[in-house]
Amino acid sequence: MAKTQTSSNKELKNVILAAYMDIVLEYETHPKSVYKFCKTAKIEEASFYEYFNSMDAVATSVWNTFHENTLNTLEKSKEFEEFSNREKVLTYLFAFFENLTLNRSYVAFVLSEVQSNWNELRILKSLRSHYKGFIEGLIADENEQKSNGIFKYNKQFFAEAAWVQFLILLKFYLNDDSKGFEKTDVFIEKSVNTVFDVFDNTPLESALDLGKFLFKESFSL
Repeated sequence: MAKTQTSSNKELKNVILAAYMDIVLEYETHPKSVYKFCKTAKIEEASFYEYFNSMDAVATSVWNTFHENTLNTLEKSKEFEEFSNREKVLTYLFAFFENLTLNRSYVAFVLSEVQSNWNELRILKSLRSHYKGFIEGLIADENEQKSNGIFKYNKQFFAEAAWVQFLILLKFYLNDDSKGFEKTDVFIEKSVNTVFDVFDNTPLESALDLGKFLFKESFSL
């Protein structure tokens, strides 16, 4: 059960998120009302509403926090700013999925409830916006360095493709039974390299490499 006290109001949002995840796993269901959640977690209802307006908002914020924690970690690295876009996306995804692994039980429970229509899943819609914004920012920075408009990337198209790839990675991760989720790491590297190679007009080798990997994994997962 989640702890009921906070050391400061600044920490209350994280306390609410941790309590929510705890309760979801302990009772194997999502809290149906703010009142019942606050009573179980021993959190003042008025304090809850300082940060969230519904239980759905809490569920959404969990995924946003995974994203924020990932970016915060990367921004502390001096080397990250010097990376290419390909390296930045790879580093982000490796760090993001490490965050998921730290919360694997919760992630597996939530995602196992939805095996189809993930792109329409409400709790991921805000994450979708944040992740696409991250990708569009990378593309915008790169486009500024291109003097000829013909060679500039379409931010919206690339970001949407990156989101579809992200969902595929989530599904793969959910079913990955390899030690330390090593297959997910391989899949991240191969799929990101393929996407970037496609946009760099050199898709064949990476596409074949990814295709072979997926064909092999389709019989083992």
